[in-house]
Amino acid sequence: MVATFVIFLREGIEASLIAAILAAYLTKIGQRSAIKIVVAGMVSAALLAGAAGAIIYATIKTWADTRAQTIFETIMYGLAAAILVSMSLWMGRHARTMSSELKSQAEGVLSKGERRGLFFLAFQATGRETLEATVFTLAVLFGPTGKGALLGGALGLVVAAGIALAMFKFGVKVNVSSFFKVIGWILTIFGGAMAANAVENLQGLGWLPFLDAPLWNSNGFIEGESQLGDLLHAFVGYSAEPTALQLLTFVGYIVTSLWLLSAQRKRLDRAVATPAVA
Repeated sequence: MVATFVIFLREGIEASLIAAILAAYLTKIGQRSAIKIVVAGMVSAALLAGAAGAIIYATIKTWADTRAQTIFETIMYGLAAAILVSMSLWMGRHARTMSSELKSQAEGVLSKGERRGLFFLAFQATGRETLEATVFTLAVLFGPTGKGALLGGALGLVVAAGIALAMFKFGVKVNVSSFFKVIGWILTIFGGAMAANAVENLQGLGWLPFLDAPLWNSNGFIEGESQLGDLLHAFVGYSAEPTALQLLTFVGYIVTSLWLLSAQRKRLDRAVATPAVA
């Protein structure tokens, strides 16, 4: 529940920013009536991703407790881990130019007299967020902390809508850059947990038959199947009996992700500080 709350909160805020940028631009150029086309594109992307996710879930659910389901879970864990760090990297690259890029794309579509192109622009701009959220939700639903995942996602969207309303209707100031930075750190930990879960499954399948002896057993302190164990598993990938490879994967993922994010910020800062050569 906690994991999906955070991911949907992030995606909801980003989608709100996209909608606000396009709506403000269309209003500025006297095309306010086209805002409904943007909304239709965004809603269509969300519905398509949600429907695809529901179909996949219903199909894989019939494979319960089979080797095939374990393999699918492992794939979802791996995809979720890759997506979580890529989300932060993508936002780091495009946060400063997202507004100008969207306005430029909208201008290009409207200059051709094809207002329907706005639908596909909004669909594409939102599609990435909905696809990411779908993959992550599938990974969580099939995992040990899947209970309440959908409720967490719904709450995340509600809070995101509240923040967006406060920002755009009532003028409440929110440091969006800091918000995405903090969320990025949290998602990095979630990504480490997903990567460790993938390794756990691969070892269970017998595909990684090394470093597979449990390092310790902390069930006497915090049971892995308890509510607290589930909560810690969702936050930091807690396992009562972790193997060495799981632990190395978790720590390695976080260290690598933070290094990539730090290196990216330094490159972007240097690019901003370096004056353009005429």
